[in-house]
Amino acid sequence: MLPKAIRNQIEALGPDLNPDMMHGTQGLIAGLHGEPDPATKIVRDLAYGPDERHKVDIFAKDGAADAPVLVFVHGGGFVMGDKRSEGTPFYDNIGQFAAANGWIGATITYRLAPANPWPAGPEDLATLVGWLRANIADHGGNPDKIFLMGQSAGAVHVASYAALSRFHGADGAGIAGALMISCIYDVEAAHANQFHIAYYGEDKAAYAECSTVEGLIEADIPFLASVSEFDIEDFQKQAADFVGRYGKARGAYPRMLYLEGHNHLSPALAVGSSADSLGPEIRAFVEAHS
Repeated sequence: MLPKAIRNQIEALGPDLNPDMMHGTQGLIAGLHGEPDPATKIVRDLAYGPDERHKVDIFAKDGAADAPVLVFVHGGGFVMGDKRSEGTPFYDNIGQFAAANGWIGATITYRLAPANPWPAGPEDLATLVGWLRANIADHGGNPDKIFLMGQSAGAVHVASYAALSRFHGADGAGIAGALMISCIYDVEAAHANQFHIAYYGEDKAAYAECSTVEGLIEADIPFLASVSEFDIEDFQKQAADFVGRYGKARGAYPRMLYLEGHNHLSPALAVGSSADSLGPEIRAFVEAHS
């Protein structure tokens, strides 16, 4: 649980994604991170595909072998975002977290809308998974223990890849698990803001086939999902609807975390910090399915 003082500051920033909320959250969480571990080796900007945005950074400790691989897919409303923000701990913090647990960390960039609309996200993850399965052993990772973790738009891409088998190879999805931190599942029911339209287009009749609810319910890929107490309203509605539909279909509660005191951005930013609520859950999930 977050310290009360941190929770109060996050609450005061409000749930809406405006510059004050975004910069305020980043500034608050950045100060809670220590120095990165110099023993973690980082290989930057390996190409996993042909596009200039098909880049991955790999994080590992010496001697890593046959290790689980935690991949982080950044958010940014489908139209922006990066795997690394110079002068901040983000999102090297997630790669460092993976390495500290004896795993291989990977942070990626992918093609952005509007130049690259749906289904660029799951297509890029398919390309990435193929590259990882062919190459990650050279960096100490086990190609059968790949975990895709995304936040916001990145979570949507992870959900799309996990749920929609048409993006999988002949041998299946090729991943051991999917982690979705604040995600949109029912594209048809989501608020069609400018970012949504930039990625999915203006033809609302096409939205249903992009949704991932049924696919995630039916898939045998283990998943971990979360929503935050001070998350954006649409993401809270989406999480509640998904839980209800999963429960009705499966007669069980999905692994959906409610992260008290956090907002849309803070869970991923805080991984590995003194205010980390998500990291222990990631660790338990990866260890359970490795």
